[in-house]
Amino acid sequence: MQLKPSELRPIATIDPRFQSYNVEMVEVTGGRFWSPYAVFAAGGGLYHQRAPIDLENPKLRRLATALGPAYMRVSGTWANSTWFCDSDPLPSQSPEGFVGVLSHQQWQGVIDFARVVDAEITTSAAISAGTRDAAGRWQPDQVRRLFAATRNAGGSIAGIEFMNEPSAGAGAPQGYDAAAFARDHAAFRDAVRAVSPKTLILGPSALGDKRDDPNEPALAAGRILELSAADHDVLSYHHYGAASRRCSSDGWWPQTRAQDALGEDWLGRTEQALQVYRQLRDRFLPGKPIWLTETADAVCGGNPWASTFLDSFRYLDQLGRLARGGVQVVMHNTLAASDYGLIDEATLTPRPNYWCALLWRRLMGETVFDCGAPTAGYHLYVHSLRDRPNGKAVLALNTDREKEQLLRLPVPSARYTLTARELQARAVMLNGTLLQASLEGVLPDLVAERAAPGSLRLAPASITFLEIPAE
Repeated sequence: MQLKPSELRPIATIDPRFQSYNVEMVEVTGGRFWSPYAVFAAGGGLYHQRAPIDLENPKLRRLATALGPAYMRVSGTWANSTWFCDSDPLPSQSPEGFVGVLSHQQWQGVIDFARVVDAEITTSAAISAGTRDAAGRWQPDQVRRLFAATRNAGGSIAGIEFMNEPSAGAGAPQGYDAAAFARDHAAFRDAVRAVSPKTLILGPSALGDKRDDPNEPALAAGRILELSAADHDVLSYHHYGAASRRCSSDGWWPQTRAQDALGEDWLGRTEQALQVYRQLRDRFLPGKPIWLTETADAVCGGNPWASTFLDSFRYLDQLGRLARGGVQVVMHNTLAASDYGLIDEATLTPRPNYWCALLWRRLMGETVFDCGAPTAGYHLYVHSLRDRPNGKAVLALNTDREKEQLLRLPVPSARYTLTARELQARAVMLNGTLLQASLEGVLPDLVAERAAPGSLRLAPASITFLEIPAE
């Protein structure tokens, strides 16, 4: 393929915090989260008890800072039923109608971490029985307390969703439908607008919607937006291409295999989901931004290869596709928990997707250029160069496991190529040199190779970033 950077037409602009991440609420509070596969395979069950994440850890802070600026979303299924305690002493157990407790010290830790690593906080409200009056109507007391505590700690909440994944129904009353959601969301909207007018109301935090679905759930995104679209500033949705092996018995979710991880069917699922939610945005929220506020390779903690180089093609292809498709923000699940974390939660070792995220952060700017849709085996994305808008950054994915690809450039460039000794390796090489952080989390220099004008060879199953200075 021949690429002439100076002739490319801009087609989209993304948020400066486009590449972002989740820290699940249950990570902050401690509790039962998805078991690592080593535990699951040994008969440990779907979940394991985990201690609260140490957001004061200097290594974690150093690694997260390198990915800033970003949004940090503190939410997830467990957030729907978590009680915020803004005073001492903490109760020995959560109040009736809740299943978890977020202490004000833990929330202070979130605010401090976000400040240090240049992240803006997004979250979601609790909606379980403990937030409701005798008639089942949602009450805003918990939201008001959370915003007051955030303000008193010198922090802010950039965006908030009413609940996490309404279609899943976690924590909602039995029989909860779109009409009840719209009624409660109006109270939520009024409370947020009163205490923090600049906070974006994101929603409906949808997951799994399909076109013309005969089995559409009562809380499908279309039904919710039909009744409450005016309450939203941003259309937010979630996307997972499959269920992980932990949840393989769930017939609602498709499955996938490691041998299909570079295939067009698998990589194209990102586009299919976006088409559904972009159509809903155009119908109910025309002109409003779209944010993907939770995503990874598979629900239920990620597949075994989520922590390997094999998933890096999905990770970067998803960012490239969504940026050219008009999505403003993408929040990966998670920063450092379970198999899909960018960072290993036990050792805080950066995984292959972390190094991909780091290169994206350093090179891919906010203006997106049209270089054609992805084609089988060869995906190309072009942005302005980060902090140097007159230059360009190219991301080239050779998803063919056996065939070399050629990219012809009429200008010189600096080349960063990621490869691994095998696709399911947990270590990645940059231009042939192993990437490693120090024990303290100090990152190595990312050294490029000079590439002269002409044909660039892209090895099978490789990822290449190109830095092109202003022409």
